[in-house]
Amino acid sequence: MRLMISFRCSLALLAAALPLGSFTGCTPEKPKIAEAPAEVFIQAPVFTVEPVRWPTLVRCQGALVADEFTTVSAKVAGRVRSVHFEVGDRVAANSILVELDSEDYKLQAEQADAQLTQARASVGLKPGDPIENLNPDNAPPVREARAIWDESTKGLARIRALVLRDAISDSDLEIAESAEKVASAKYASAQNGVREKIAIIGVQTALKNLAQQRLEETKVYAPMDSQVQSKLISVGTYVQPGQPLLSLLRTSKLRFRSSVPERYAHQIQVGQKVTLQFDMSGQTREAVVSRINAELDAMNRSLGFEVDINNTDNSLKSGFFGEATIELDADATSIALPLTSVQRFAGIDKVWKVVDGRVKEQVVLVGTTRDSMVEIRSGVKQGEMLLQEASKGKAGTFQTPN
Repeated sequence: MRLMISFRCSLALLAAALPLGSFTGCTPEKPKIAEAPAEVFIQAPVFTVEPVRWPTLVRCQGALVADEFTTVSAKVAGRVRSVHFEVGDRVAANSILVELDSEDYKLQAEQADAQLTQARASVGLKPGDPIENLNPDNAPPVREARAIWDESTKGLARIRALVLRDAISDSDLEIAESAEKVASAKYASAQNGVREKIAIIGVQTALKNLAQQRLEETKVYAPMDSQVQSKLISVGTYVQPGQPLLSLLRTSKLRFRSSVPERYAHQIQVGQKVTLQFDMSGQTREAVVSRINAELDAMNRSLGFEVDINNTDNSLKSGFFGEATIELDADATSIALPLTSVQRFAGIDKVWKVVDGRVKEQVVLVGTTRDSMVEIRSGVKQGEMLLQEASKGKAGTFQTPN
């Protein structure tokens, strides 16, 4: 009985281990063979890679400063009588900014004028007569002394004639000779006196001009077209010579100041094209490099430069921050592709090359982007063929478009 049960169990195990077809008598099913993938053909426009004009650019940041800055000061002492402009006002050149009390200076000018008139009258000059035309011998004091000298000379001659005839004593001759010498000396003294008065007239003229100048300097004028940055005095303030009154900025022309790293110092030159962008005003300006510093900044190893900007419309303000793009080499070339031929996925840039009739993917390293072009720093060489539209690229066989 146990033998029978054991046999049945062995048969059951054998049946379970063998394929079903072993018991049914059916033919076993053949394994399936994987089909070869269909050939992929790509028909798309292509182009040959060639170097393009790609100027060498350097970007740097800087700020605008006023073209000119000055602090207007008083030339004479006095009390401020009026201030004609406030902070922010625009000032035309030669406009009166500040007026000081001028009463004392008017009196000084009148006094100097009166003293000059007196000095001119002492030598016979009328108002308006130029002193250059004055001949000292024609001055009244000189003419008077000349007349006395001439008279004494004639009297001496008569006495000498009488002496020859023994009609007069020698003592009378001596008196006449002394009188002639005195008259001659007085004539020379009169001439010297006139010359001295002419010199005094020159001094009085200078004093009058100085007094007039001081009177005029009670008015402080603007030295240039500018804008008031700060007012340092008010009406009633007593100021001393040299004391600052107002600070002025000339903003009709501004200067953009920045610097380039040391490695570009040998390339930057006056006259190179500069594109300026100002975020605060949203403006873009085209200009050129106007000035370059004579030496590098030892602290940050950079070379400073300036760009002049026309600001007659007052659209820019001193202190605005901006970015400059300088065209260092206008004739430089590089490999640059249309943006449509470069595809980015997961942070990786790639193009599709056509090599030996096959379309292949190529990873590239991109540089700067300008307009609709992007610079390729590695991955693509001159003469290679690429698909114009990377979005149509995939691995496969290339077919020339019909």
